[in-house]
Amino acid sequence: MKMIKPVVNISKIMEAHDVYVCGLNGVIYDGQNFLPEAIEALIRLRKNGKQVVLLSNTAMRLTELIEKMYAAGVSPRLFNNIITMGEVLHSQLQVGSQRYAALGQVYYNLGNDNTSVFAGLNYKSTENASRADFLYIGSAPSHIAEDYMEILSHSASLNIPMLCIGNDTSAFINGEISSASASIAEQYAILGGPIITLGKPDTLIIKYAIESYKNIPSERILLIGDSVATDIKGANNTGIFSMLVSKGIHVNFLGEGYIPDVTKTRELSTTVGATPDYVISNLRW
Repeated sequence: MKMIKPVVNISKIMEAHDVYVCGLNGVIYDGQNFLPEAIEALIRLRKNGKQVVLLSNTAMRLTELIEKMYAAGVSPRLFNNIITMGEVLHSQLQVGSQRYAALGQVYYNLGNDNTSVFAGLNYKSTENASRADFLYIGSAPSHIAEDYMEILSHSASLNIPMLCIGNDTSAFINGEISSASASIAEQYAILGGPIITLGKPDTLIIKYAIESYKNIPSERILLIGDSVATDIKGANNTGIFSMLVSKGIHVNFLGEGYIPDVTKTRELSTTVGATPDYVISNLRW
């Protein structure tokens, strides 16, 4: 059984790894604000010669995320590379990836975000889900009403595919646990609707994020995230080390303690089927 090591400060394990693949929500961003303590930790890692990659399941395009960074006084140069699923999807649609060839061109937007992933591409939106070639969701709507479930049920009966950015069923936003896009995709699949998802824990996505570091041993690469089901499972499946931030989406189970609870972390890991190498309450130096 893998040992889970509790960590109070990331500086304590800094020398063990050379590349740090960092999540966004629940790690350095709370959905509204960048977390100063976490940003400072990444700055210190860079100053110590470490490579830092931002890998997020967010539907935001790079320009959107970078604008948020600048507005918050965070330099994008803090990262050696920034990868968002919104940008990956846009690129794949642009080159006509076979994975999405059967979707069609008309989409119905289920989420409450913008649809910048389709900007400049030959896709059109419709306000009538029955007339859509596919459903699209980049983030969960602010409410899930009965009429919303009716759309899902009707679309599933028509076998309309759903394109979902991210595999997260929940997200840590401004101190609250909120529904995320995959919670809707999960419900749609239960109703019998076909789904296509993009994001962690897909090993292809993680390998894409670290492809520049092929000469670095896998044990020298650390993925930091707040989700056992996406971040930790993805790291486990890819064969790299991982660190769970306990005061993210699992905070209600793992608690608010400054020193993370290893016993509860192991219990959660056993339930999900993925185990981190480290657990830290918040990313800090």
